[in-house]
Amino acid sequence: MQLVNLVRSAVLLVVSLCLATFVISVATPASAGTFPWRITKDHWSASDEKGYEDFVTGLGAADCWSIDECMKSPANPYRHTDPRVKFLMDCADVPYFLRAYYAWKNGLPFGWQSAMQSGDGPRGDIRYSSNGNRVVGRSMIPATASGVSAVPRLFEIINTVSTAMYRRNAMTESVTYFSDTYSPAISREAIRPGSIAYDVNGHVAMIWRVEPNGRILIFSSHPDHTLSRSFVGREFLRTGPELGSIYQNWRPIRLVGYKRLANGVLVGGHLVGTSNADIPEFSLEQYAGNPPVNPTLWGLAKFIKDGEQMDFFTYVRARLSIGDLAYQPVLETRAMMRSLCSDIRTRNQAVEISRKEGRTHLMSPPDRLPRNIYGTDGVWELYSTPSRDARLKTAFKEMRDAIHQFVMLKATNSPKLSYKGDDIVADLLNAYEEESAACVTNYTTSDGRRIPLTIDDVSKRLFKLSFDPYQCVERRWGATDPAELASCYDGPVKTRWYEAEQPLRNQIDRTYDIEMDYTFEQLESGPYGPHSGRGVAVAPDVDVKSWLEGQMAHRAAQN
Repeated sequence: MQLVNLVRSAVLLVVSLCLATFVISVATPASAGTFPWRITKDHWSASDEKGYEDFVTGLGAADCWSIDECMKSPANPYRHTDPRVKFLMDCADVPYFLRAYYAWKNGLPFGWQSAMQSGDGPRGDIRYSSNGNRVVGRSMIPATASGVSAVPRLFEIINTVSTAMYRRNAMTESVTYFSDTYSPAISREAIRPGSIAYDVNGHVAMIWRVEPNGRILIFSSHPDHTLSRSFVGREFLRTGPELGSIYQNWRPIRLVGYKRLANGVLVGGHLVGTSNADIPEFSLEQYAGNPPVNPTLWGLAKFIKDGEQMDFFTYVRARLSIGDLAYQPVLETRAMMRSLCSDIRTRNQAVEISRKEGRTHLMSPPDRLPRNIYGTDGVWELYSTPSRDARLKTAFKEMRDAIHQFVMLKATNSPKLSYKGDDIVADLLNAYEEESAACVTNYTTSDGRRIPLTIDDVSKRLFKLSFDPYQCVERRWGATDPAELASCYDGPVKTRWYEAEQPLRNQIDRTYDIEMDYTFEQLESGPYGPHSGRGVAVAPDVDVKSWLEGQMAHRAAQN
């Protein structure tokens, strides 16, 4: 990722904060006459918004594993009208690209935040500003008679956007420099396909489906351009309104001051954004809680539904669930396992890209880690996996906690559990083993062997998986068996790095605000802790199978 900040009058103008490659493979640049973006509507109607929801839903449901692959698949009804281009982009670009692309294909207006200002000063990383950013510049697709060339405009948008665009105060407004998104109510009507989930630790996902049980399904792109599918979980950090987490919707816009030509094309005018007060679905509920408190006191917020206090994530599911939220433990476990399968599959793609294209495992490692391993640029941003691995570990931990909760709910005959079986522990273990065996990921070793890994295999070696792009593929997959490691050509220096990075692998929390540019000697010497920048000494327990087997053994001993 190349970070370019132009500082003018203390304003950070974002030129490129996310890796975003838009490769044009046509013989000559696309002209406006060939692929024009003509505006024929002055606003997005309810029908347009529903069409956009259906468009995003189709992409989310498709069997495609990069945005480029999805855009060229039958899931994209507009694919036959596209120029020959490759759509390669990072997580932050996807919501803007899909919204702009749909606007282009349907004659709709579109504008975007083109400059953001951080209160942290010009040396701070605007993606991780401590108090959020504010919009200080906007751009739009101009309404012209012949239309503007769409491809260069899409290129401009995705090379402007970064996660910094989503990191702005949900409570503040500006008429001139309005934000592209707003904070929606916690409801099925407001949180829907096309909504955005923003993790302040530097990740953005598209919501493509809200299941009847309230689970929010998402897809997101990564620096290596792979696409992963999962659901909103606790890896999305809830913060105060100043940082804009978690849920965001596109702000309604309207083109005003235009002239309509006889052919229906709009010419001239400018965009205005709808104020929060005029958006029926606007709400600060995700910060203020229910009953609401001052949103700035978000840490004190309570989330109560039908007289019961819940944590935020359970509350969101309960609010989005059709009917009362009742966990179906076996189905929930299978859903979590399948989400993990998708995450492991896309990780394999990422490591393969590093091995085949980056060939970083053949390079000598730098003397120090990046300033922060989770948010950086260059080779590390392209081919390392610390953020992806942290989200994977969090998902395993969340599943471990959920299965424990299901067993405890059954023990108390809780009405929140919808289970009609006779042995919940055995049924959960059976579901776990079946889903694990059904998801086999084969990684390719340095000497070309194929090593199969089930979900349970990955669970057992989860905290051995190396995020370091300079290490051999065997260590990227946590190999410890001598036979599997035999083809790893890492020398003593890389081995020492791998061992010194173990506390960093133990940590599932991403810390973007801490300096981590240590040598391996400094990593080895400690101290360790969640805010040390060196990791933690002990990894959390994520072993679902061992816990369930332990429950069965304990029950057998009692009998």
